[in-house]
Amino acid sequence: MIRVLIADDQAMVRQGFGALLAAQPDLLVVGDAPDGAEAVAAARRLDPDVVLMDVRMPVMDGLEATRRLMTPGSTVKVLILTTFDLDDYVYEALRAGASGFLLKDAPAADLVHAVRVVAGGEALLAPSVTRRLIAEFAARPRTQRPRPTALAALTPRETDVLRLIARGRSNQEIAADLVVAEQTVKTHVGRILAKLGLRDRAQVVVFAYESGLVAAGE
Repeated sequence: MIRVLIADDQAMVRQGFGALLAAQPDLLVVGDAPDGAEAVAAARRLDPDVVLMDVRMPVMDGLEATRRLMTPGSTVKVLILTTFDLDDYVYEALRAGASGFLLKDAPAADLVHAVRVVAGGEALLAPSVTRRLIAEFAARPRTQRPRPTALAALTPRETDVLRLIARGRSNQEIAADLVVAEQTVKTHVGRILAKLGLRDRAQVVVFAYESGLVAAGE
């Protein structure tokens, strides 16, 4: 059973998402919150697997709430929900450790799928904005670059996989590009995350661009 907490400043949104998710046999809505501060408190109290986090909320926004939830040892996953497909806060939320990004007007089935994907340890970015999201990362000033030794820890094949993840490729697509089994790609991804100390593929994208490994237009 996947435990879900919903954080949104609109009661109707919380109720609508809650009813949708509660109807699924493998999802359990453990609570909701009208702002980021209450979301952080509720998450620490209720220990959800996934937090559906609105971006713009009173008291504390979704970005700061995400930062506070991503403490060392935390296993909670944050799925950012927004009505804006290029909201500046979304980029910062991914840097803060969010595992996914989905538009609020996405089909109901996409929301349910997104919760399951994120709970399973994968990252999820809305297909309609993935390419623009990556391009936006590439265009932004690169600050706080990882130390060179971080990339040096990867094997050449792991570096290839890292580049392809950063370009939005799925495991299946990477397997086809490199002519290897999909399970082999999964193994490489796991090793990349472990060696670089990253949570999921969303952080891999951030790392690849901010380290300069991948640049716009490549």
